[in-house]
Amino acid sequence: MNEITTVGVDLAKSVIVVCAGDAAGKTVYFRQFSFGAFAVWAANLPPCVFGMEACSSAHYWARRLASFGHKPRLMAAELVKPFRKSQGAKNDRKDARAILSAVREPDMRFVAPKSADQQAILAWHRMRDGWMAERTALVNRLRGLLAEFGLWFNRSPNKLLWALPELASSTTLPERFKPILAQVREQIEALDQRIEECEREINVHAKASPDAQRISAIVGIGPLTSSAAVATAGDTTNFRNGRQFAAWLGLVPRQHSSGGKDRLGAITKRGNAYLRGLLTQGARSTVQVALRRPPEQRSRLEQWIVALHDRVGYRKALVAVANKHARIIWAILDKGEDYDPNAWQRLAADSANA
Repeated sequence: MNEITTVGVDLAKSVIVVCAGDAAGKTVYFRQFSFGAFAVWAANLPPCVFGMEACSSAHYWARRLASFGHKPRLMAAELVKPFRKSQGAKNDRKDARAILSAVREPDMRFVAPKSADQQAILAWHRMRDGWMAERTALVNRLRGLLAEFGLWFNRSPNKLLWALPELASSTTLPERFKPILAQVREQIEALDQRIEECEREINVHAKASPDAQRISAIVGIGPLTSSAAVATAGDTTNFRNGRQFAAWLGLVPRQHSSGGKDRLGAITKRGNAYLRGLLTQGARSTVQVALRRPPEQRSRLEQWIVALHDRVGYRKALVAVANKHARIIWAILDKGEDYDPNAWQRLAADSANA
């Protein structure tokens, strides 16, 4: 056991497979554990580096291993995949060995472990997102069932829900079908209550967090996005600059460059899809506000947005604005300063007076 310096851990739903190596890089230990047995085994080891893929329960084990004196290192699964031998064959032992090789890579990029408070806030975001998806699926299912009886509704969920009382007394529908309408209405009302509760908890966090309040000053960023950004970003020192933060969210173009020629494609869509979606939705309102505002009243950022919109079109402008917002969020969190859209004007004035 004293030879072990690095451990690759493959986390699964019911078992954990470890592949341990010594200081020379040689694999010296393979074993499969239950959750409880793995914790006992890790607690009895001398301080080691533990590599894991950033998947479900990985942040919990990172905190647990750190309490034992170890150094947890979380990695994106796509960065571990190239280290797996025999790409056509996959099992837990091969995954653990690949994680062990990846964590030893000098230039490997690691994911910062999240605290319990961060995960608690993000749990409210995930439950809200999941219940909204359930609500949408339920409405679409009912719309499809009504079409079987010759009743068509447009995509507005509210119009369909408003029509439910009238449909309950309609002679077009069979009596055997009508109890379904009452059940659907009851289920949607329950989902609405759960969604509202999630939004209340998220708003409480956004109001209590100074960082979230500073982020909310950005046009197009509300409590939902600011709360998710604070809980997701964590320690901003893990990113060298705002561009790295935007790249972590998948808001930079995918490159396929060679021979000195730069070829940029669509955005990578890597990283946190939830926060990326919120930033993109917020960019819609930002672009619309900038386009509606009179030219003489536009801030410098809004002038840039309008010029970009005229040059590359609406959709590309949305992605660019979401990228810009991500960089601004990183700067606010990293420097702890308030957002000031007119800061450039004061800097220019100070330079002129100097």
